Amino acid sequence: MNRFDTAPGRPLWLTTLADLSLLLVGFFVFLQAAQAVDKRALTAGIRAGFDAQPIPMTVDRAVIDGFAAGSAALPAGTASSVDFVRGAAADRRIAVTLTGGTDGDVDPATGSAAILATDRARAVAALLVREGAATPAQIAFAPPGTGGRGVFIDLGFAGERQAVADRQAPLAAPADGAEK
Repeated sequence: MNRFDTAPGRPLWLTTLADLSLLLVGFFVFLQAAQAVDKRALTAGIRAGFDAQPIPMTVDRAVIDGFAAGSAALPAGTASSVDFVRGAAADRRIAVTLTGGTDGDVDPATGSAAILATDRARAVAALLVREGAATPAQIAFAPPGTGGRGVFIDLGFAGERQAVADRQAPLAAPADGAEK
């Protein structure tokens, strides 16, 4: 018997067909089982398995730009950005994510663009907390970026959905005080 002779037994295509059939059956079993799964618990389990925090859904964005080259000192004209954050972050379900950026300039003491971008984001965070626009618990930092000497402010919804009863307007009491 040489190596090109077929071995006795089932043909190879039958084994492949059986494998594909079992995969198809397994897929349909998975689909059926996934209908009864608590999606929040499944999502939380996957996030916990990868040590990931939920990412707030971005609803609006602003930027504070105009930082001097190599500096983290706040530029003039930040009042409108502070008011923008104050208006949105009054709802405590809003998360404020700050991303500092550079356009190639570096921190003069360390020679690092990442440290300079982070210092800029920290300066904006301190401004927002000092002015009462956001609480420290609402503020998070994203990894430093490139593309400009500024800080991007992302406002994201990080809260839970309200119950339907909470979203409905309360029923007004009858004007004459009598129940109907």
